[in-house]
Amino acid sequence: MLTKKQLDLLEFIHARVQRDGVPPSFDEMKEALDLRSKSGIHRLITALEERGFIRRLAHRARALEIVKLPDAMTGAKSGFTPRVIEGDRPQSTPRQSVPVEVAGAIELPVMGRIAAGVPIEAISEVSHNVAVPQAMLGKGEHYALEVKGDSMIDVGINDGDIVVIREIRTADNGDIVVALVEGQETTLKRFRRQNGMIALEAANPAYETRLLRDDQVKVQGRLVGLIRTY
Repeated sequence: MLTKKQLDLLEFIHARVQRDGVPPSFDEMKEALDLRSKSGIHRLITALEERGFIRRLAHRARALEIVKLPDAMTGAKSGFTPRVIEGDRPQSTPRQSVPVEVAGAIELPVMGRIAAGVPIEAISEVSHNVAVPQAMLGKGEHYALEVKGDSMIDVGINDGDIVVIREIRTADNGDIVVALVEGQETTLKRFRRQNGMIALEAANPAYETRLLRDDQVKVQGRLVGLIRTY
């Protein structure tokens, strides 16, 4: 449960990231929330980080990234339930986002299940669509996946969650990505380059980090949002 100030700050950060591609400065956040000092912003950011909504990125300017959005922003309590169908996604299948005017949402293709644990078979076929709030999406193509497994629970990604993925082919250190491993398996992990290798890191101490050669891993997308139903 977020306080009004925490929710206001998260909404402001999310809107600026969607508009400009980078988070606002601390001065801009202070002004937007009408606070007297930046120490109040620091406390709000710490609270959001502790609750798993944002994370701070080391060695980067304006180093904030939204990990997930609360129900009040995702519409998870507005009455729709994501439908998840397992399947494989062909590379040749075109994907288009379809506007949903009533809900102010976009319908994204559900590609099937993504392993947050031991990798499962590669995903390659559009099976169904799920309504996603427009505020969660930025530029580019997006798709949705159902999470299977518990290896990312420490960053708030649980078994059965729906993750929203922006389709990209490159990633920065620390990004949570959909990775295709050796052309056959997919997994949702944190991406890092390490000593000439690619590390796919879990967010659960029960799972070991996988070290792979660059040619063994293809990034297929980056996590930009999460939808959870109860």
